[in-house]
Amino acid sequence: MTESNEKQEKFLGAYFDRDSVLKLSRWADLLSWVTLTLYALTWLFSVLLFLSQYANGMMGDKGMSFLMGLNMFSPFLTQLLPGVFYFFGLQAVSKVLLIMLDVEDNTRRGARKQ
Repeated sequence: MTESNEKQEKFLGAYFDRDSVLKLSRWADLLSWVTLTLYALTWLFSVLLFLSQYANGMMGDKGMSFLMGLNMFSPFLTQLLPGVFYFFGLQAVSKVLLIMLDVEDNTRRGARKQ
């Protein structure tokens, strides 16, 4: 592969700035990891707090069965889901932007060859 060192002229037919799309893609990627980390830390702290309260007897009743205890724990199972959905959504946005840039670049390259 040969790369030219000369500066490529900007094509005025494009409706976007390539650098800004790449920045947006990087920001979406970074924001997805930050969001997942915050949701995971919040979930971890709330589970640890619940387990410590449960071990100290603050969350238990006399005669409480295993299923009743599991029912008290079930909200913690769904607490992390929004963070996971945000993570995958922002990752998808980041990757789709990069794919669309590649498609646009390949389309222009194909049009130049003909």
